[in-house]
Amino acid sequence: MTVTGRIVGIPSEVWHEEVLAPQFAYEAEHLLRHYVAIEKVLLLEYRRMGLVDGAGTAAIAARLDTVDQDGIRANPSENMSDISFALERHVAAGPVAPFAAWHADRSRNDLQVCAQLLSAREQVRALAADLLAFDAAVRALAAGAVEVPMPGYTHAQAAQVISPGFYLAALSSETLTAVRRLLAAYDEIDACPLGAGSMAGQELDWDRSRMAGLLGFARPQPHALVAVASRGWALAIAAEAANFAVALSRFTTDLMAWGGSAHGFLDLPDELSGISAAMPQKKNFPVLERIRGRCALVAGSAAELAAAQRNTPYTNTVEVSKEAGAHLRVQTEALRSTLRLAHAVVTGLVFRADRMRAACEGEFLGGFTLANRLTLDEGVPWRTAQIIAGRYIRAALDKGLAPADGDAALLAAVAEEAGHRLAGPQELLAASLSVEAGLRAKTSVGSTHPDQVRATLAELGAEQERLTECWAKRAAVVRAAADEVAALLAAPADAPADASAVAPAGAPADAPAQR
Repeated sequence: MTVTGRIVGIPSEVWHEEVLAPQFAYEAEHLLRHYVAIEKVLLLEYRRMGLVDGAGTAAIAARLDTVDQDGIRANPSENMSDISFALERHVAAGPVAPFAAWHADRSRNDLQVCAQLLSAREQVRALAADLLAFDAAVRALAAGAVEVPMPGYTHAQAAQVISPGFYLAALSSETLTAVRRLLAAYDEIDACPLGAGSMAGQELDWDRSRMAGLLGFARPQPHALVAVASRGWALAIAAEAANFAVALSRFTTDLMAWGGSAHGFLDLPDELSGISAAMPQKKNFPVLERIRGRCALVAGSAAELAAAQRNTPYTNTVEVSKEAGAHLRVQTEALRSTLRLAHAVVTGLVFRADRMRAACEGEFLGGFTLANRLTLDEGVPWRTAQIIAGRYIRAALDKGLAPADGDAALLAAVAEEAGHRLAGPQELLAASLSVEAGLRAKTSVGSTHPDQVRATLAELGAEQERLTECWAKRAAVVRAAADEVAALLAAPADAPADASAVAPAGAPADAPAQR
């Protein structure tokens, strides 16, 4: 039996080998179980509408349970190398012939996008779990380094005293922002396309809310054309992944610089290090280069997804659904791989406190504090205080003084030249230019003061717990839906057809309102 009466030829060799067979293999590996889950929900709908009895339902459900990746093949002559047709043939070849109405009023369009979206949601949940684990490792490293001074840089120049704990708290914040934004994207796209048909809806009395609930969605996609034509959900996921990859690459750039011999602020274990084949003295950190390189792939994949959708018709096309859609899995898998590497770096990284302190001691990083103290303690107008501080630092450098030398007479002379006599120049220098003073000078919320960093890390930890719970709720909805489908299909063959609709789970209490 052919699958169509419209075309009498079978797919050509080149069409099969270059397009259909690779697509079939991809879907068999990544989407097959989602196709089976959808078929089971459709089967329950046929039973609810009275188009099949309990025995017929049980027969097809049992046959669907025998489907696996090794059991179906792309065959140009039998299934046109299409996985939907292959699944249909597998069921038809079972010991019990399907009921006459099986697959009546059905389309591959909404079936395929539903499987793709089920898979994408699964990828997002896994990505969120990886991000949460990475964040925990980052905060653990940060907690042990809030009292360790290091130079902070602006415009590639040493600027102010910070700590690795303060810096890593920023990475934790960026990571949790990514988790939070992915959660918002997940809730926004949590709409089931099944029941949209080819593009205009379907003709039987399908209960789309029930089908959405049985597949673990919060709601059905309300517009049939949007359901099959839009891949905005793929763009949303890709954008959030790209945003985080960009941030991670910037942090990695800093680690690459700080791990180089010019700074020597950090070290990695031998197990994460490389060597030079020619220069035996070198210990390289190529893992950081790998991380940054893969971040480029993640960011680029988002651009590829957008470019592949641009200027395409707003309808179901394989150009958008399959050619462009393949980039999403490439992207999420690349980011998850990158996170594994980054997690290993964070758990193995050791800061060299002596090198970082020495770098702080060699720079006049308290110039901002000195200007503040000139204004607040001595009454010098702010802009004049800035000039005095700058002139003092320049004069100290000309004399070969280190910040810790604290030449009070020099500061007093510079200030007097600017028309201000200082009451306590020695106290000003002690409060401004020491490394310890620099680490504790900033006291505002979110600053580098150790107490503020600890408070920030505690807040980030609480947010991590909240987000972990939010993602657990969404995973539980999916598991509960699968259990419900299994229970309904396990009902006795002589049980009456399903009469009550199973409502979708609805948006979780912590989800934002849908637009």
